[in-house]
Amino acid sequence: NSWGVIPAQINAAITNAFFNPAAGIVVFWRSFSLLFGMFLHGSFSQILGNLLFLWVFGKTVENVLGARLYLGFYLAAGILTGIAQIIAEPNLTVPLIGANGAIAAIVGAYVMKFPHAKIDSILPLIFVYIPIELPVFFYVFWWFAQQLFYGIGSLNILPSGVNSFSIAYWMQIVGLFIGVAFMRLKK
Repeated sequence: NSWGVIPAQINAAITNAFFNPAAGIVVFWRSFSLLFGMFLHGSFSQILGNLLFLWVFGKTVENVLGARLYLGFYLAAGILTGIAQIIAEPNLTVPLIGANGAIAAIVGAYVMKFPHAKIDSILPLIFVYIPIELPVFFYVFWWFAQQLFYGIGSLNILPSGVNSFSIAYWMQIVGLFIGVAFMRLKK
C-alpha cells in the first residue's frame, strides 16, 4: 500500500494541511510514491502490456529524443499523469502503480512524430490469423476510445463516496495528450 500513491490519502492529507502544517510533510513524502509507483505493476499482464507498447513505440521515440531527454520525458509524464489521476478521482482508495501514464505519453509522442506509420499486426479469425498492416492512428484511436469510455465509467462514484476501480484510465488519457503536446512543442 505504501509504494503507490493512494489519492484518498493525498486528498485527506491536503485537507488536513490547512489545519495542521505538519500534514504538509505527509503530502510531500507520499507524493514520492508517484515516482516509485511507476516501477511497480499490479499484474503480470500489466507488465507484458507495457513492455509490448515500449517495444513497439518506445525505442523509436528514444531515438528521436535521445536517451536523457527520453528518460526525463518518461518520468515527468508518469508524475504528471499521476497528479491528473488524483485530481480526476480524489476518493480513489487503491494505490496508483504502473507505468501506464508514461507509456501513453510515449504513444502520443510516437503518433505526433510518425503519423503515417503502419504497425504489423495479426487479425485473429476463427481458426486463422491473418497478418495485416494497420495505421498507427487506428490503434491509438481505438485505444483512446476504450480509455475514455472506461474512464467516464470510473467516475461513477459509489454511494459510499469511494471509488475502488483498479485501472487509472485518466492517467492513460492524460498521458496520450502529454505526449502529443510535448512533440508539438518540441517542433
